[in-house]
Amino acid sequence: MGKWVRIMSDEKPETKKDWDSFFKEAAEEALEGLKYLKDEALDLKEFKGTIAPDMVNRPPHYNYGEIETIDYIIDVLDNGGALDYCQGNVIKYTGTRMFTKGDPVENAKKAIWYLNKMIELLEKNKESS
Repeated sequence: MGKWVRIMSDEKPETKKDWDSFFKEAAEEALEGLKYLKDEALDLKEFKGTIAPDMVNRPPHYNYGEIETIDYIIDVLDNGGALDYCQGNVIKYTGTRMFTKGDPVENAKKAIWYLNKMIELLEKNKESS
């Protein structure tokens, strides 16, 4: 089991010496991974013109069908409920999930996306008042 998997479980190092050892081993694992990528990775020219999905602004699993999920949520819950929904997602993406599931940078960007959606909804509420 890799060091990064262990740190996400309950097997965290306890002493400074344990942490030093942990980071040394994790760095060695990262270097091994980079060597693998250098030696074994596919030629990126094969993927020229291929666009990776935008998992922050337009994740494919939220854009299936005629309407985006967030628009449906706003329609069903109105602005107030949608604000609560967005705030819950900000908490989700900046809480324990940030470092335990997926890419922390992507999770931070998702939190920012939901904050921006909250601002948009608040501005709409302000204009309609």
